[in-house]
Amino acid sequence: MGVRPPSNGPDDEPTSIEFGIAAVDARLKRADLSFPASRADVSAALGDANIPYDVHGNTVGLETVLEHVDRERFESRQELLNALHPVFEEYRKNHSGGFFRQVRTLLPF
Repeated sequence: MGVRPPSNGPDDEPTSIEFGIAAVDARLKRADLSFPASRADVSAALGDANIPYDVHGNTVGLETVLEHVDRERFESRQELLNALHPVFEEYRKNHSGGFFRQVRTLLPF
């Protein structure tokens, strides 16, 4: 996922904040990893990178996320991302500070 933060003015070029599988995908595009790949291959290529799991920049180690995936082998990059998605979603729900913090991110002040 990626979210654009609010701009500070009309001339500010908005940037996006990558988190969850979007952040993993960005790292995969730069990594020397071919598919099919095992969990060990993914770990070796990406290391235990801290991956943001929400718009606040809270992170979780990739190794921690991979431990919760019930697969040992991924036939494609998309298959890996699909397997990681529910883990990141669950982590975001359980660790992002609750409903009020999420609503506050939607407000412009």
